Order: sequence, then C-alpha cells, then structure tokens
Amino acid sequence: MHIDFAPPSKGTYNNAGSSRLLANYLEHEDLERMEKGIYTEGFFNLTDDNIYKSMVIKDIDSNIGQLLKTDAKFYAIHVSPSEKELRAMGNTEQEQAEAMKRYIREVFIPEYAKNFNKELSASNIKFYGKIHFDRNRSDNELNMHCHLIMSRKDQTNKKKLSPLTNHKNSKNGIIKGGFDRVNLIKQVEQRFDKLFGYERQLTESFEYNNTMKNGSIAEQLKMQQGQIANTEIQPINQQNVGTAIQPDIQTLQQADNMQININVPDLVLSSLLGLPTPQPNNSNEEQQIPMKRKKKKSKRGFRR
Repeated sequence: MHIDFAPPSKGTYNNAGSSRLLANYLEHEDLERMEKGIYTEGFFNLTDDNIYKSMVIKDIDSNIGQLLKTDAKFYAIHVSPSEKELRAMGNTEQEQAEAMKRYIREVFIPEYAKNFNKELSASNIKFYGKIHFDRNRSDNELNMHCHLIMSRKDQTNKKKLSPLTNHKNSKNGIIKGGFDRVNLIKQVEQRFDKLFGYERQLTESFEYNNTMKNGSIAEQLKMQQGQIANTEIQPINQQNVGTAIQPDIQTLQQADNMQININVPDLVLSSLLGLPTPQPNNSNEEQQIPMKRKKKKSKRGFRR
C-alpha cells in the first residue's frame, strides 16, 4: 500500500485557494471512461456516494473559518494499493472500488482522525474521495487508486488539522497534538491486512521498505536477517541450497592448501545488500607453497 501526501504547488495542488482546480482534475478520467461506456465512480465521503463536484467544492471552500489568505485550506492524499492488494480486494473494478471505499471509511479516516491526538473520530473529519482506475506511465494490469481531499478544518469548522505538520503529539506550545505520518501508514497497513485477510510478505511491508531506504546499516542488516528467516534458507550441506551460493562454496572447497573460514549467513547478507563478498581466511596467502622434490632413483648395476 503506497500512501503519499501531495505537497502544495502553484497548479492543481495549490491549497491556499479554492479546491476547484483539484476537483476538476479528479473528474478528467470520468469523461474518458464515459465516452467508452466504462464504469465510473463519483465523489464520496464517510456516508454518501455519487456526490456532485459542485457540492464538494462548495463544502471544502466554505470550511475555512479563521484561516488566513495564504493558509492551506485543504490537503491532498493518495492511497494506492499494489496489484496483489487489489486482487485481494475483489475480482472486478466495481468490487475493488467498493472495497476501497469501505477501507477509506472504516480504516483510513478513523486512523487519520486518531493520529491528530485531539480526541477526534472519523465523523469529525471533512473529506471527499475520488477513485481513479488508470494511471499514466504505468504498465501494471491493475492501477486503481484513491484521491482524497481533506479539509484543513474539522466538521465544526473550529479545529485546525494538518497532516503535513512536523509536530508529533505535542502537549506544550501553540500547537497541540501533531501528526505522525509514519505511524499512520503502519496502522492502516496492518488494518488493511486484517480487513481483507491479506497475508503480507515482509518485503511488501512499509516498515521493511522504509528501513531499507532510510535506516542505518545495522537496521538494514537486522531487517535482512528477518527476510532470510522468513524464506527459510536451508543449511549449506543440503541439496536445495540456492544455486547462486552453492557453486562458490564448492569451488572454494576444492582449492588446495587453503583454510576456508566463511560464515554462510554473512555471505547471503553480503549478496542481498550488494556489499563486498567476504574473502577466505588464508593465513598463508602471501607465502609460496613449497614444491615437492622428486626423489632420484638409485641406479642399479647390470648383472652379469
């Protein structure tokens, strides 16, 4: 599950003004699909489907109490399942779209509200979602994803809510609460798996990919060890050892007069991480191996 928070820009994602540009953009796919007679999805919120774009714009643009002209009025969030996750959500586009709306309503919005640490629930969040079925520059067979327009203010138009703040559970100062994006992604991923009975592999998890991208070498090695444990790599003397490792070990074992001292897990980790492969421990590496001298055969005299 890929979740990203679109940064404000001067174009479609300019959130200091009206939400009209963004709402217009989110409908561009509908026109193309309608011309082809293909199923489309309208805007939705926590309780209703097929909401008119004009109502979305009016509701978001009027919920801006006490915000300055240059303040953000709304935020855009993208929720994009992988192909494997989409297959777990349904067999058809319509089934997957219904599953996505259920996921947004029952999982994402409640966790989003909770993550502000302001005693909020899903009903306090003003948002509108729009499902897209295609994605440019993608060769995937399945590309359904969801765009969310999140109001800066809550339903009462009193509390400011920003998922882009760098504060996390602040209790002192002007800003109370905060928002932890990493925690949100972890929670909605775990609840996705529970909701759809999805068996997530370690390498698919946000924690794994985040560690391999941003973690220290020690954290990456620990995560790789977890991956190796999950794939159940067998001892080196069994026949089903990976072919990429086995030939190297056999070649080393056939070398004459060398003391081999290689730790197999280290070799596997080095291969996976692209680190230099550990070299054999040969204490006589710089010493020449003495040549064996052939014994001279004694000459025997001729018998008469």
